[in-house]
Amino acid sequence: MEAAYKAELLIDLTLVGYKCEDSLDAIARDINILKIEALEIQNGQIQRVNKTSIHIPSQLTAAIHNEDLVGLDDKVKSIIDRLRSGSKQLDFVPIVGMPGLGKTTLANKVYIADSVMSHFHVRGWCCVSQIYSMHSLLVQLLCSISSESPDKYLKNDENDLAENLRRVLLRRRYLLVLDDLWDVEAWNLLEKSLPNDANGSKILFTSRFQNLSSQFKPDSNPYHLLPLTDEESWTFDKKIHRMENSCPPTLSEVGFQIAKTCRGLPLTVVLVAGILATTAQDGWEEVAKCLSSIVLDNKDCKKTPELSYSHLPDYLKPCLLYFAAFQEDEVINVRRLLWLWIAEGMVQQTKGKSLEESAYDYLMALISRSLVVVTKQRTMGGAKGCQLHDLVHEYCVEKAKEESFLCVMHSSKDPFSLAGPSNHHRVRAHNIGELKIWELMLIFPNLRSLLLSGPDGGCYLTNEEELGILLPKLLRVLDLGKCIYVPMEVVSLVHLRYLRLSYLHLAGWPNGFIFPAENLEVSPNLDHLDTLNLAIDPSSQSLQKILAKLPSIRRLKCFGLHSGPRITFATRSCEEIFEFDSMRKLESLHLIQFEGYGFKFPLNLKKLTLSGNCQPRSEISTIGKLPNLEVLKLRSESFVGEEWVVKEGEFPKLRFLELSRLSIRNWTATSDNFCHLEKLVVCNCLKLEEVPACLAECLTLEMIEVKWCRESVANSVKQIQQEQMDSGNEVLKIIIKNYTNCS
Repeated sequence: MEAAYKAELLIDLTLVGYKCEDSLDAIARDINILKIEALEIQNGQIQRVNKTSIHIPSQLTAAIHNEDLVGLDDKVKSIIDRLRSGSKQLDFVPIVGMPGLGKTTLANKVYIADSVMSHFHVRGWCCVSQIYSMHSLLVQLLCSISSESPDKYLKNDENDLAENLRRVLLRRRYLLVLDDLWDVEAWNLLEKSLPNDANGSKILFTSRFQNLSSQFKPDSNPYHLLPLTDEESWTFDKKIHRMENSCPPTLSEVGFQIAKTCRGLPLTVVLVAGILATTAQDGWEEVAKCLSSIVLDNKDCKKTPELSYSHLPDYLKPCLLYFAAFQEDEVINVRRLLWLWIAEGMVQQTKGKSLEESAYDYLMALISRSLVVVTKQRTMGGAKGCQLHDLVHEYCVEKAKEESFLCVMHSSKDPFSLAGPSNHHRVRAHNIGELKIWELMLIFPNLRSLLLSGPDGGCYLTNEEELGILLPKLLRVLDLGKCIYVPMEVVSLVHLRYLRLSYLHLAGWPNGFIFPAENLEVSPNLDHLDTLNLAIDPSSQSLQKILAKLPSIRRLKCFGLHSGPRITFATRSCEEIFEFDSMRKLESLHLIQFEGYGFKFPLNLKKLTLSGNCQPRSEISTIGKLPNLEVLKLRSESFVGEEWVVKEGEFPKLRFLELSRLSIRNWTATSDNFCHLEKLVVCNCLKLEEVPACLAECLTLEMIEVKWCRESVANSVKQIQQEQMDSGNEVLKIIIKNYTNCS
């Protein structure tokens, strides 16, 4: 592996004009020697027949949802009864047990139960784990309670967050879940923020440590989660394989033996079932032998992921190890993960599919093996968020370190900083604090990927002149999180494929990368860059020149910076139009605060989001003619005017429509419009009188969500649902929240 890394580095350095002391001939000789040694080892052992089939499901329905498979109903009822009864004083309900028993799954089933949601006025959840901060715990709780983005809270200090949480909980019966608690200190930090109004509020926590509950309260009586019996494990296994009543007799004996070896740990059962799902039936005996050798000296299931990893096809192994770049219990944005895999060169394009579609198939293969769990669904179907079980994550971190695949740093005091230059290609630094970034560049001179984050998700770069000079020229992935300063030398990274950053949400700071306008004429094209958040002053006339530097961009988000007084659409000249139509690869575009400007969109555009652009309602017809548009989000006065008449033939492929904070009053459409619409969201449109009745004829419609609108809007949606049901369509789901009687 080291020889391969060295060869790759030498080739890349040669391509960018560096003179290298080593030669490819010398590295090739090293590799040939390794090949000879490997063959000798292989010939001295029994040839292992690989009976693993390569099966990649393409639909999310193939994913195994552990929550639906573990038989926890009796346990859920028992814990709910404890939460709804007992002392009126603030009390604790601990769930304890060894790793892999399903503590988090059980807690989540309780948390989302209807009887719990109706009993408690407020519910909040946070993942604690080994490494935590008071700030992070408070942000997690506030976000889960309010359903707000973390960005709303990250800039607040601990005292403000603690007071905010206290106000939210005061005089309300609340349930807070502290998941994966390792010590009582986390509780000691939170306790002062929690009111005790003697109204039956409860703290539910999960822990792998049996005696932790006594440190909270001597008589807290923890709920001990016990392993499955051998019979339950085998029943569980058969259920996963959808063969409860049809298990072939030839597999019953070896299958039961495998289930028995899992020692009643649901996580082990699920992971092993994921292996068996992609293994030919005559290979089950081999799985049984491998599992026995791994579990034999292991008190819990910490080594089980090793068996799953060894049975993965080679192309999926780096994709799994890449999860080590994320924090334990972190819910990972699926699109971001796929883009990173692609930028790292881990995804091979399949005939007839885009790279993103191929990467999604890779993810589905990991999900089908139960190594990755889907936590959020997309609006239009598919996985939106995912995460790993903490034991699988621990394995990925250890394996990534062992194979020099990824260097993970958790603080500026990590010992690697004293070890001298390293040949690591990837570095992920969490909570870097005061670490000088240029020092990190010196330690890792050959970086291809650099992912940084501070205590709250930002790396807080300051104006370090040395940083720009030292940026590794071979960087393909650069993720700076939230920062104050971004080196302009970024535009010289011609190999860059993935650039993620946003400035801190402070007054006067933009939310995107600012191109150095003075060097636009001489700066090179970023030919490989796929995704970018861009901040620009529309009056500078630089946008068209910048777009020409991004020939491969597929996802673009533009923030309008206004140095002078803003102009309106009515006062701008007709020449002031931004032309995106030449960007042949652009699929997703988000434009924010470009008041007074017009747009020309590319015909290949699939997703469009507009915010605060204040265009006349007539301009929406231009968008309606885009032949491939599937997702349209109109937010925060993106258009002005109270009338919207949808014309014939508009929005031929639209599947998702969001209208948020618009001044629209009358919305007219016919049955020929929105013929492929699947979901409609209407939020804070306080003047809107009703949703077009013609949507009752839309046979593809699956969901309508209405929030903070007039009661008449809610009534029109209910009428649409009733008409669909009368026509035999019972699929349509409606969600109505907080309607108002405003005039």
